[in-house]
Amino acid sequence: MHVAVVGAGYVGLVSGACFSEFGHDVVCVDKDAGKIARLKAGEIPIFEPGLENLAARNSKAGRLRFTTDIAEAVRQADAVFIAVGTPSRRGDGHADLTYVYAAADEIGAALDHYAVIVTKSTVPVGTTNEIARRIRQAHPGKDFDVASNPEFLREGAAIEDFMRPNRVVVGTDSERARGVMKELYRPLFLNETPVLFTAPATSELIKYASNAFLATKISFINEIADLCEVVGADVQDVAKGMGLDHRIGAKFLHPGPGYGGSCFPKDTVALLRTAEMNNVPLHIVDAVVQVNDERKRRMIYKISRALGGSVAGKRIAVLGLTFKPNTDDMRDSPSLVIVPALRAEGAEILAYDPEGMAEARKLMPEITYCADAYATLDGADAVVIITEWNQFRALDLDKVKSLMKNPLLIDLRNVYARSEVAAKGFAYVGIGKGA
Repeated sequence: MHVAVVGAGYVGLVSGACFSEFGHDVVCVDKDAGKIARLKAGEIPIFEPGLENLAARNSKAGRLRFTTDIAEAVRQADAVFIAVGTPSRRGDGHADLTYVYAAADEIGAALDHYAVIVTKSTVPVGTTNEIARRIRQAHPGKDFDVASNPEFLREGAAIEDFMRPNRVVVGTDSERARGVMKELYRPLFLNETPVLFTAPATSELIKYASNAFLATKISFINEIADLCEVVGADVQDVAKGMGLDHRIGAKFLHPGPGYGGSCFPKDTVALLRTAEMNNVPLHIVDAVVQVNDERKRRMIYKISRALGGSVAGKRIAVLGLTFKPNTDDMRDSPSLVIVPALRAEGAEILAYDPEGMAEARKLMPEITYCADAYATLDGADAVVIITEWNQFRALDLDKVKSLMKNPLLIDLRNVYARSEVAAKGFAYVGIGKGA
């Protein structure tokens, strides 16, 4: 089949590359001529494990191409995916659909044959039907359907999630569109992947509800971690005991400095705005958002308390800046709250992240960036782990101690066991670890 993907960002590139791996002919479109030139040259502008090789293989085979010309991409397409950004709108938190509607308008103008226009971007309930209405109003008589097909991709594991998903969700009221989507995902049908066909509004809400529920688990275990610290319990054992109950499950019960990234922060707020518009209070989701905002600020207090009540004049080594490992994504990372606050209180910050420093430099130019983890430690009064990159899990603790002025490890991801670092002469502060 012929597939066009409008938007060569994270979701668009992963989706386009994976559809081409399925054997489809894929054209990815983006208005950024510089980005398209880099993609044509084989340079992937985002860090996602395996994506560069996947794109190179399918580009060489002629199944994956890149262009700035949306009309060219749409010309032969059986399906046109909208995979542009839907950031939070400034001032009110609603999803900004400017790019979605602009893409839909251009697709509608370019269509000269039947195709399914598919919203892959995360969009509020009703957007898929609104896209159809807009195009029909502007171009009466054109033959098309619009479907919702939300993505459920974890950054750092996106290719695995696309090729071997837990489920595929498609929202459409059209049997013809359903047939096209079945053919697109035929390799997954052969693998007996669950494929759920629903109404468009249901599909759109499944995406938001899923992200809100996962965010709820994170905020829940973070609050339990705070209680553990006061009553003398160990949150990791609590989470393990909870997770062994199959009704609960162990995933996303990992305490830390709060969730970030491109999805959970904006999607929980967008869901709240949709609920408000429809006069349906979502008290739990509202609490989740508040807990997460407070969580990041609480980490600042935790670090300050570990350093005697003030960070003024202290040199702090920070390991990990991205919102999670195996990505270069800095969006809504806890580090963007924690690090500037420590600087504002008078701390000197030396930081290292394996993939995120180029973007971090734009957002936090006032801190010192180092070539590796050990370079951050020279004369440090404390080392703070914010992101749990694998390379931080096996640091040479003897070397770490020899470089530091004060052997204090503040582990905001519980990468290390207290007994392990204490045996090396460190003072240790973890998350949800009672005395």
